[in-house]
Amino acid sequence: MKNVADYFGCMVFDDRVMKSRLSSKVYMSLKHTIDEGARLDETVANAVANAMREWAIENGATHYTHWFQPLTGITAEKHDSFISPSPDGRVIMDFSGKELIKGEPDASSFPSGGLRATFEARGYTAWDPTSYAFIKGKTLCIPTAFCSYGGEALDKKTPLLRSMEALNKQALRILKLFGTEAKYVHTSVGPEQEYFLVPKELFDKRSDLIFTGRTLFGRKPPKGQEMDDHYFGAIKPRVEAYMTELNEELWKLGILAKTQHNEVAPAQHELAPIYTTTNIATDHNQLTMEIMQKVAQRHGLCCLLHEKPFANVNGSGKHNNWSMSTDSGTNLLSPGETPYENAQFLLFLCAVIKAVDDYQDLLRISVATAGNDHRLGANEAPPAVVSIFLGDELNAVLEAIENDTPYKNAKKTKMQLGVDVLPKFNRDTTDRNRTSPFAFTGNKFEFRMLGSSNSIACANIMLNSAVAQSLKIYADRLETASDFNSALHKMIRKTIKDHKRIIFNGNGYDDKWIEEATKVRGLMNLRTTPDAIPHLLDEKNVKMLTDHKVFSEAELKSRCEITLENYCKSVIIEANTMLEMSRKEILPAVLEYEAFIVSAANNKKALGIDCDYETKTANELSRLVNSIDKSANELDNAIQNVSVASDIIDEGYMIRDTLLPKMSDLREPCDEAEMITAKKFWPFPTYGDLLFGVR
Repeated sequence: MKNVADYFGCMVFDDRVMKSRLSSKVYMSLKHTIDEGARLDETVANAVANAMREWAIENGATHYTHWFQPLTGITAEKHDSFISPSPDGRVIMDFSGKELIKGEPDASSFPSGGLRATFEARGYTAWDPTSYAFIKGKTLCIPTAFCSYGGEALDKKTPLLRSMEALNKQALRILKLFGTEAKYVHTSVGPEQEYFLVPKELFDKRSDLIFTGRTLFGRKPPKGQEMDDHYFGAIKPRVEAYMTELNEELWKLGILAKTQHNEVAPAQHELAPIYTTTNIATDHNQLTMEIMQKVAQRHGLCCLLHEKPFANVNGSGKHNNWSMSTDSGTNLLSPGETPYENAQFLLFLCAVIKAVDDYQDLLRISVATAGNDHRLGANEAPPAVVSIFLGDELNAVLEAIENDTPYKNAKKTKMQLGVDVLPKFNRDTTDRNRTSPFAFTGNKFEFRMLGSSNSIACANIMLNSAVAQSLKIYADRLETASDFNSALHKMIRKTIKDHKRIIFNGNGYDDKWIEEATKVRGLMNLRTTPDAIPHLLDEKNVKMLTDHKVFSEAELKSRCEITLENYCKSVIIEANTMLEMSRKEILPAVLEYEAFIVSAANNKKALGIDCDYETKTANELSRLVNSIDKSANELDNAIQNVSVASDIIDEGYMIRDTLLPKMSDLREPCDEAEMITAKKFWPFPTYGDLLFGVR
């Protein structure tokens, strides 16, 4: 039996490997670059490249690639071999510091949102030394940032690193005011990943799953998730074998896969890692999704990462567990032992509350996709309205501060704020409110709105940036205050009063809450992607993100266009797939069954036998055939109308208001026909086959 501790991280050029293969001088210089962002010397880069090449070749690698995350939402890689020609006609294995630090992939076919013309093909990848290189297959993968010839970010990694630096800069200013020693502050994330597993032989028979990742037709099976018997249930042997191999592959890459279990819906499962630094967690989650799908293929399965692969069944999300820590490991979202530590905790807590309220639109935008629109607010995921859950105890503490009254359940020691010291919080002091988009869970926040296929980079860029802005406002005021304690007290009280509208500890699924949130509290309800994305360019958002140098204005405009383009293209692909399936598969199948029924009716009539069932069924099938044909034609016309939209924003609205309803209109008679048509005539696997096919 393999010992996990022996092979964990064996395919990663991590700190352990660097320490053993680099000279102490080179190692310390590289660590200085990684920990504090110091410039990397060329001689150090060459030494690292040489050690990295030797290590990779020893582990079977023949190629290297700059592994990056373009705006497609997935990863990209161009493989180059280590070989270089030698004078004797043979080859040598070579890899220089220059090749490690910078690559030049063709950028012409990646989304740019107008940042460059199609003919401007040059792009650059730049090594991110804070994220370890790793071997995948026979290729050394070097995590990198990706930018255009003009320096604009064409990826998700670059703005993420910028947002982490923005938060680090402002958090250090706050810590200095409290006299807290720290070299840097980083955010940590642990993304819980939900997914479905279905038999590959059934997946291959459904063009909707192949082209779109979700089922566009299908009736709810007789049994779904009503019995609550799948959640945390015994894992089936075939799934357990898949999970075992998945864990091994992830552990080889240093990915801290920790928890696995059955989720609520049949065929749905979850994997959760231990949290780590945000940019590394982002890299790891992209790798996790890729490896999930590769390993599934080896087990005769397909891993579905779409947010809503099945109608009337719980969809899949990705919970982003987020916290802030210093280089010494102090969690800034954990209350301390002293009044000053608790005051510091309260200020960082208030910074998050203020950030979520001020930039609720940016958090909603960060999770906006065509797939996630089907999931949010569907009694399985948080609503589209952003709010914060703090739990009764912490909420009572904030109310005591707002009203300048002692917190009655605390110890006798007094805080600098003038109220009793906070009680020591345990991890389970707050309940997990699964209906809350943004819940405090003891020493971190759980952002629960992300869809299962989302890159976690987007959500963390916006969260880091918004919190950095809150901290900047606090630092600007406190640094010039004549009385720090008094100013701190006023700051925290003001934040609670000004932003308590975003705090909600109740049932987020309740329609009354949505009404209260929008009409009474004035919170935003950006229900769909076309509703949300244009707000990215609101003046306050552009100013905040450009002030912190997370994005340039041009980069923001490009993201707005690219996200809307992705939304429009995704739904149009779905609509065209529905047309093809309805016309080439469903209609012929229903007509064939209708002909079979009519033939049976005629045979019965010839024998003088009653054929009421056949006549009734044939009439019903004929009605459905006409309804499917009519709805398909209307959907076809709607697709043509969308193609002449004046701009991408208008196209998004047309898809939301016209195309999606027409898709729903077509699905209804098709799903009704599935119920009537004999199984042997139906052209593709049903929900029952897919959801209960893994045995």
